[in-house]
Amino acid sequence: MLSEAQKEHEMVSEESGGGGEGGRGCGRSCLSKCCLRQGAKLLLYCFSKIDEDLCLPVPKVQPRVSFLDRLLEEWDDRKVRGLFHHDIAACETKVLPGKHNFIIVLIEGRDLKKRPTEFRIDEVLQPFDGDKFNFTKIGQEELIFRFEESSNGKAGYFQSAPIMSSSSPNIIAINVSPIAHGHVLLIPRILDFLPQRIDCQSFLLAMYMVKAARNPYFRMGYNSLGAFATINHLHFQGYYLEVKFPVEKAPTQIIATVGSGVNVAELLEYPVRGLVFEGGKNMLDLSDTVSSACIFLQESNRPFNVLFSECGKRIFLLLQMFSAMP
Repeated sequence: MLSEAQKEHEMVSEESGGGGEGGRGCGRSCLSKCCLRQGAKLLLYCFSKIDEDLCLPVPKVQPRVSFLDRLLEEWDDRKVRGLFHHDIAACETKVLPGKHNFIIVLIEGRDLKKRPTEFRIDEVLQPFDGDKFNFTKIGQEELIFRFEESSNGKAGYFQSAPIMSSSSPNIIAINVSPIAHGHVLLIPRILDFLPQRIDCQSFLLAMYMVKAARNPYFRMGYNSLGAFATINHLHFQGYYLEVKFPVEKAPTQIIATVGSGVNVAELLEYPVRGLVFEGGKNMLDLSDTVSSACIFLQESNRPFNVLFSECGKRIFLLLQMFSAMP
């Protein structure tokens, strides 16, 4: 929930400008306590929890500048500033022939420029290590906005809202090595220094973000350690791609329905084993069911990926083997 000081700020219109004002702190305008809690004022997006029924249709009349529009606008601004390691729009993209029509993108040198892996690749759960790279060490120029629950049920923006000394904000930042347009990171409670480990609260936050986009071409994802995650600091991926993914087109067969009404199906005729979750009375039911499955896998040392599809109505849980990363 927002603090009283944040509630007092005037809600700005969807059209107003973004950006943030660096605080004092260490002088690097980073995302650590030294700068975030020393006067930093950052653009804040407040999401609504009222419309949490995933069965509700998307309103025909949308705000002139929606959450996704604003996110992509801010992302494009960071591109103009030259903050990315490569121009994803200039990278060659192909749809492979065959049954699944997998999508490939040629990003030359990405393996050399991206942040290195600094942990074991054979353990899904590992403790957070503040001496290694984590997202508090990135600059505030990489931040797009904070993402917090609205106090009055209305979605919108606060312009340059201050961060209270006791808070640990949820951060949306660019991925400096993008694989698609609008590739961003959702970093829950950044100052709690959470390792890359699913918990029910953070999983639900990712559900709210993909729902806020109200566009099926914007997906969220999660990679566990050992399944292509390269930073041991809790984060989800988000990106925009106007094409249906092969896994979204794969046939499925329902194998169970849990007490809350969530249907669990298995992927059929697909090269990776996986489960598909959908239904339930509301978004919380679906989120709790999938996050519980993720928690079971990570505690069993089984690496996995998650894909949040169709604005959060379908969640794919893909089982992996430990990846051989450099």
